[in-house]
Amino acid sequence: MTLGSTVVSSVRALGRNPTRALLTTLGIVIGIGAVITMMEIGNGSAAAMKQNLESMGANTLVVIPGTPRMPGGVSQGQGSAVSLTPDDCEAIRRDCLNISAVAPVVNAAGLQFVFAGNNWTPRQVVGSTPEYFEIRNWQVETGRLFTQEEVESRARVCVIGSSLVKEVFGGENPVGTTIRLRNVSFTVVGVLKTKGANMMGMDEDDVVVAPWTTIRLRITGLKSGSATNTTSSASTSPSALYPGTGVAFFPEQAENLETDTLLVPRFTQVDQIMVSAIRPEQVGAAQMEMTVLLRDRHKLGPDDDNDFWVRNTAEFMATLSSTTTLMSNLLLVVALISLIVGGVGIMNIMLVSVTERTREIGLRMAVGARSRDILQQFLTESIILCAIGGIVGILLGHGAALMVNIHLKWPIESSPAVVAAAFLVSASVGIIFGFYPAWKASRLDPIEALRYE
Repeated sequence: MTLGSTVVSSVRALGRNPTRALLTTLGIVIGIGAVITMMEIGNGSAAAMKQNLESMGANTLVVIPGTPRMPGGVSQGQGSAVSLTPDDCEAIRRDCLNISAVAPVVNAAGLQFVFAGNNWTPRQVVGSTPEYFEIRNWQVETGRLFTQEEVESRARVCVIGSSLVKEVFGGENPVGTTIRLRNVSFTVVGVLKTKGANMMGMDEDDVVVAPWTTIRLRITGLKSGSATNTTSSASTSPSALYPGTGVAFFPEQAENLETDTLLVPRFTQVDQIMVSAIRPEQVGAAQMEMTVLLRDRHKLGPDDDNDFWVRNTAEFMATLSSTTTLMSNLLLVVALISLIVGGVGIMNIMLVSVTERTREIGLRMAVGARSRDILQQFLTESIILCAIGGIVGILLGHGAALMVNIHLKWPIESSPAVVAAAFLVSASVGIIFGFYPAWKASRLDPIEALRYE
């Protein structure tokens, strides 16, 4: 028999009992559907997580102050040292070959964002440079970003997130308006593109970004051995340092006096240094370069501990990626169990079919059919059953994934490779679980088969 005639004969044989054929393929349909649904949900979750991590800044390293110890070995906690300066940023930019961008960061918390009687407390008030947006992969939606010249001149300009536009400005374009942060006026020059919530559920768009020099010299003041916050800055207020003198702690900068400030530049610190490596594989080399450079700049001896910490987001990304892969594999194993159950059902029904068609097998052998023809026919029937079940399962699985996306808002991502693999797996199940019944049919004795009642 040719392959075409075998397929036609197999389809006719299956058509004699359509209900049984439908119930037989049900296990394969459920198994393949579960595989497709789980894989699309898993791929969508992995893609969403990758996008979320990339929005935080790919290849990013963060340098934070270390942990100073008081007499007696008492630690003041991570980040409480005053050890990072703008000069460290410049040295990293100049001497580290694996670095593409460097930005100093000054953090302020608990500040009221005030505009025309409306106020809001942003989740983040960040002072940095234009390279901060490059490192964070953040683009402007309306207006512009502030410039390096505005950083150097301590300009009172800022860029805000979309959440502030919604909460404070009622969705109106805020570019060009004047707002206040702790009674310091700022001009809004741009609105950042929406990022949404991060993996911790915090709103990334509830942010104000301004030149770090302005935030440090006009808002937070200098650190005195502890992390910058709104309460510690109170101890460095004009009234606390110079009571009753009437001296302006932050005088307005004259046009002809670029450095008109009472703060000594060499005491200026930054809270963090954000760094972006050129490529992911260069993150480790960049971290090593920065560690050696900062230890040398901070005059640390061979036995001295680092007075800074370097946090590598690539390690975090790798951990999350491995976790996502593990969960996807677990879901796939659960779905494959359904396929095995469906395969056992195929084998059972095919054995029943062989028993019912024993006289037909004997008659075909009597008129010249060879054992391999019988094997080929029953194996073809099994493969057709599983292939049809695979196609229906793929359609149902994709439909189920779409329903999850529509109603539960879970991200999904289709993959042609997964669909092709699912179809091949369903056909393989037909071969594996249909082989034994087909082999058993091909080994029947024609005489005994003709006598079978």
